[in-house]
Amino acid sequence: MPKPENIINIAVIAHVDHGKTTLVDALLKQTHTFRDNQDEMSQDRIMDSNDLEREKGITILSKNTSVFYKNTKINIIDTPGHADFGGEVERVLNMADGALLIVDAAEGPLSQTKFVLKRALDYGLKIILVINKIDRKDARAKEVLNDTENLFLSLASNPELLDFPVIYSIGRNGSTFFELPENMEETGDTTPLFETILKTIPSAVKDEDKPFQMLVSSFEKNEYLGRLAVGRINQGVVKKGQYLSLVAVDQKVKGNYKIERMYVNEGINKVEVDEASSGEVIYLAGIPKIEIGQTLTAINFQVALPMIDVAPPTLKSSFGPNTSIFARSESKYLTSRELKERLHEEAETNLGMKIEDDPRDSIRVLVSGRGELHLAILIEKLRREGYAMEVGKPEVIIREVDGKSLEPFNELTILTSDDYVGTITAEMGKRKAEMLDMITDSNGIKMIYKISERNALGLRSALMTETRGSVSLSFLFLGFEERQGSISRDRNGVLIASESGKALSFGLDLAQKRGITFVEPTEEVYEGQIVGFRPMNGDLEINVCKGKQLTNMRSSGNDDGIILSPAVKYSIEECLDFIESDELIDVTPKNIRLRKKMLSKVNRVREERKNRN
Repeated sequence: MPKPENIINIAVIAHVDHGKTTLVDALLKQTHTFRDNQDEMSQDRIMDSNDLEREKGITILSKNTSVFYKNTKINIIDTPGHADFGGEVERVLNMADGALLIVDAAEGPLSQTKFVLKRALDYGLKIILVINKIDRKDARAKEVLNDTENLFLSLASNPELLDFPVIYSIGRNGSTFFELPENMEETGDTTPLFETILKTIPSAVKDEDKPFQMLVSSFEKNEYLGRLAVGRINQGVVKKGQYLSLVAVDQKVKGNYKIERMYVNEGINKVEVDEASSGEVIYLAGIPKIEIGQTLTAINFQVALPMIDVAPPTLKSSFGPNTSIFARSESKYLTSRELKERLHEEAETNLGMKIEDDPRDSIRVLVSGRGELHLAILIEKLRREGYAMEVGKPEVIIREVDGKSLEPFNELTILTSDDYVGTITAEMGKRKAEMLDMITDSNGIKMIYKISERNALGLRSALMTETRGSVSLSFLFLGFEERQGSISRDRNGVLIASESGKALSFGLDLAQKRGITFVEPTEEVYEGQIVGFRPMNGDLEINVCKGKQLTNMRSSGNDDGIILSPAVKYSIEECLDFIESDELIDVTPKNIRLRKKMLSKVNRVREERKNRN
């Protein structure tokens, strides 16, 4: 591959679902990164490569790709838009010289827009504002531009960063424009955006004559080569076979290593090269033990670069081995040792996550993350890899500073229609949220609150239910503040299986007369499993395995006349919201169940008495 005349590194940042990945698709396709007959030309969300991202419709991991335009190589870093994966954004922004800030032409700047823009401005990145989805019927591009300009004014400390170009786009069509078109049927391409990138974003090629230095922003695992250190060359040149020093943040040298192989991005693929110079994003093989935030340098210049600054976790949950009767038959990995090893391995690359031993139980670990979705995605990822586990109720992380208890607070943005303002206001009042602003426009109502993370637990599910799904929520972490008074959050009782076996229609019919059921007929259950939800306080033992007694007058076929409501099946995120402190989520690769910590009624009564005393 010939060496490009110039290199530009650019991050794509935005609030969730504002069109980052779709726009990157257009950049890849229109620069002929793929042949016309390649599968990628007919795909959407090319950068969202794993199954979870495609199913959830969100970007979870940041990805690197590259395109060539007018002899310039443009390395593109696609980042997540959900606040729970903010660590991925913080991890990779140091590799960029500029950023495309994508804002929805109808929704305007939201909470995560504010977060990613602030982080980009803190790094001094040049910003190109892309107002996307201008073809929406409810688009209001001019008002959105004004709102975004006000956001820049509130965040930028450097006046030079307030001067930014604006591009208008219809991402799904791959059309971009210098000016807002009057006719939305007007065809366009990505040329205006590419020209603006060349004109606005500074070249990454500099200091090639200085000693080599690169901050490790990530690493990838290769079956044959081990770990590949990923980063952007800060200065100098590196060659295959060269020896480099690995330097920790405290400036201690961890060793010298020979670079066995080197790769750079070409489209969505990696190609092997023998040499790379400053500005390039590279993948280096040959360093067996490496951590994100360490620096690779020339042997005669062992100076570490500043550490990546990542916001702290706000939520923790206890993970332990699965002790249910189905764990062995439904999973590949089920021991405490296997689970702990995998979690520690995940924490090496997932900077928003922390692992520590659970002081209450030696075989369990506490996993800290940035929110319920962050933990839910981790659990789903592990179960798909064959791991079984039991997960406890999430708890907010409390800090003790100068004798004061501090808890995390968030800025919450709610988008809804006029019909549900009263409902939402009442719910937020119960949760001791402070209203910061309320804006009315043609799209409905935007409500902005300040709320503690503890009082926001379960809020998404509650508002989705109360508004019949007509609400959008997004959170922005504000920091740790003095602990707020707790709210009363008494959940109704649950139906608990009193016996193990197969659930039968007759038993489920009896259960549905007392509440909502979580299991289907013929589904295997065990004693202590939560099989339903009651509309009143207090748990109830019930035998869902009970069949109709056979007599001369009744035959087994009489169950055919029973009509059951479909079982309610919660997602992992909904389970995290639902469970109480005496309950666990029973996770295996094949099933997600809810259970009591104490499976037998005798043990539950003993534990209850012990807690009362």
